[in-house]
This record gives sequence, C-alpha cells and structure tokens, in this order.
Amino acid sequence: MRKSRADEFLEFAAARTGHLFRSACLLTSGDTHLAEDLTQETLGRMYAKWGRMTRVGNPAAYAQTVLVRTFLSHQRRRSATERPLGELPDRAPDGDGDPALRIALLDALAGLAPKDRAVVVLRYWEDRSIEETADALHVSSAAVRTRSVRALAKLRERLGGSIAEFATR
Repeated sequence: MRKSRADEFLEFAAARTGHLFRSACLLTSGDTHLAEDLTQETLGRMYAKWGRMTRVGNPAAYAQTVLVRTFLSHQRRRSATERPLGELPDRAPDGDGDPALRIALLDALAGLAPKDRAVVVLRYWEDRSIEETADALHVSSAAVRTRSVRALAKLRERLGGSIAEFATR
C-alpha cells in the first residue's frame, strides 16, 4: 500500500527535525527560539513542495539548503537586528560536552557575518563540499573558498589562545 503524501512528509520531518534544529542553532549563534522558527519555516516550505520532491535526489540536503536560505533571508530583514532585553532564565547544563567551549564557539560564530557563518556551518558542521556549499548559497566555488579562509581566520582571531585551552581538557 502506498503511503500518502502527508505520511511520507511526517516520516521525513520526524527523521530530520533534530538535525535541522542543531544546524539552525549554529547559524543563529545559539538563539534557540530563532532556530525553532527557522526549522519550522523550513519544514513548512518543504511540505509545500513535497509533491515535487521526486525530482530532488537528496531531500535531506535540500532541506539544509532551504534552512540556510531561510536564515539568510531572515538576516536581510530589518527586524533581524532586534534583540530581547532582560535576564535569561536559569537553566541547568545539559551535560553534552563542555559548556564553556560551547559558549566560546557560539560567541565566535556570532561575530561572523551571516554569509560567513553559513559557509562555516555548511562546510564544517554539515561537512559539505565546496561545490555543494556554493550551490546552496548561490555563489561561486571561489567565493566559498574565500569566505571559508576569511571566516576561519576571524574565528582563530576571536578565539585566540583560548581554543588550545579547550582542546587540552
């Protein structure tokens, strides 16, 4: 019996939501609320095109591309610079890895331009090739290489010697 379009999408969404959310958290430098919004927007756009997904060879990679494009379009909007004020609620550490390292890396990522951040996330978190990253961002391969070099240099500059401190723990 053939699955319905909605059932196929629900299966896909259940399998990919966590990965999309983690990528969105990196793109947004740890803003989990915005990451949730971007993930939801990505899944909504995927659902709208789900009937034509037979032409797409890798729906998971396409979803990542949609996520990055959604993030970049959000950054271009004027409201993207709004930041909530007030104190953050107390949260217990989630036990995954070193919280100090996570904060240092997210702060360093936040200092990058949105397109540089997207290149770093796609190339080094998603482990995409230069060509795949260029396709996702609609830029040339040379632009991806240039942005990668500059973004990594900025990250090294921002992290300074502190990254070595974290690596020896």
